[in-house]
Amino acid sequence: MKSLSSEEKSHLQDDTRMVLAGRNTAETFGFVNVPPFRGSTVVYPDAAACLAHRNRYTYGRKGNPTMDALESAWSELEGAAGTVICPSGASACTTALLSCLKAGDHLLMVDSVYRPTRNFCDNILKRYGVETTYYDPHLAGGIEALIKPNTRAIFMESPGSQTFEVQDVPAIVAVAKKHDITTLIDNTWATALLFRPLDFGVDLSINAATKYPSGHSDVLIGLVAANAKALPGLKAMHGDLGVYLGPDDIFLTLRGLRSMPLRMREQGANALAIAAHLEKSPHVVRVMHPALPSSPGHALFKRDFKGASGLFAFVLKASTDKQVEAFLNHLTLFGMGYSWGGFESLAVPFDATPYRTATEFKPGGRAVRLNIGLESPIDLIADLDGALAAMAKVPA
Repeated sequence: MKSLSSEEKSHLQDDTRMVLAGRNTAETFGFVNVPPFRGSTVVYPDAAACLAHRNRYTYGRKGNPTMDALESAWSELEGAAGTVICPSGASACTTALLSCLKAGDHLLMVDSVYRPTRNFCDNILKRYGVETTYYDPHLAGGIEALIKPNTRAIFMESPGSQTFEVQDVPAIVAVAKKHDITTLIDNTWATALLFRPLDFGVDLSINAATKYPSGHSDVLIGLVAANAKALPGLKAMHGDLGVYLGPDDIFLTLRGLRSMPLRMREQGANALAIAAHLEKSPHVVRVMHPALPSSPGHALFKRDFKGASGLFAFVLKASTDKQVEAFLNHLTLFGMGYSWGGFESLAVPFDATPYRTATEFKPGGRAVRLNIGLESPIDLIADLDGALAAMAKVPA
């Protein structure tokens, strides 16, 4: 098979690029997949090479062919100068933040951020002298009013965790560039297939590859892609922290990457059909899905995103735990588990009221987040309808 140049690959569709990315059969003796390279020690051919560190690889933690394959594939998808691999999505968020912050700095953090990232800001960063100010995700260019002389980073997550607010990323990036502030975004919901942050001027794009890239609910992994400006600091922090993930999990993520475009396309279409159906239910207060015209951020979503993934939330016409329990316990096709992005559908209740500080969470009922998998949407809708009917029979 003829090797393609970066220029030739750039003209290919995402489905094709994900089949080819990170693979070079000339370097793997014709085998299609890069195998898991397991090892810590790398030996040199002679003393001169050892003294000059002339080996391509020097130590297991610092790189191997399996790591290179995933880093290369992800950088290609993101349009990045480089990528680092972390042992979880949370680790990817914290490593990225540490790469651009130091004691005495100020961070602007979106109020709808993934809760473990929030905990890191409120506990670890605070302990080491970094101040965090949370801001309304609907704040666009107005974020400039929150900037202080020591503001060094602005962190975004769009759509927001659990509540799916869409941020005006270009407006925020424009303000950040004016003040020479580093921008970061948790782009797990969309991946670079549906939204490419670096194309919009964001410096660091974070993905919990536990979700769609690995895709099978059997791997914990995080990825951080960086532009040329942010990459040296990211690489240095990643190395100094000793962050490492074993080759078997990386191999499984590479395997998942090959089918990610197909899975996301199917899951996104199924989720949108289910969201539209739930919006018509008499037992639902509202649906939080940015691809629905009723979403407050729909115009921004249409402008910036290529499509939607399979995660969204909705609010039940329920006011008691017993009603929510009746709904969840009646489901037969949805598991109850705190992850998403896998091939199986999941449902979990949530309440963002206790920890939002820059905004108020007033759902008007009990909120549930759905991960839509690869099951038939006909079956999933029937399952949800049956559970809603069972809930409606429970008195408030």
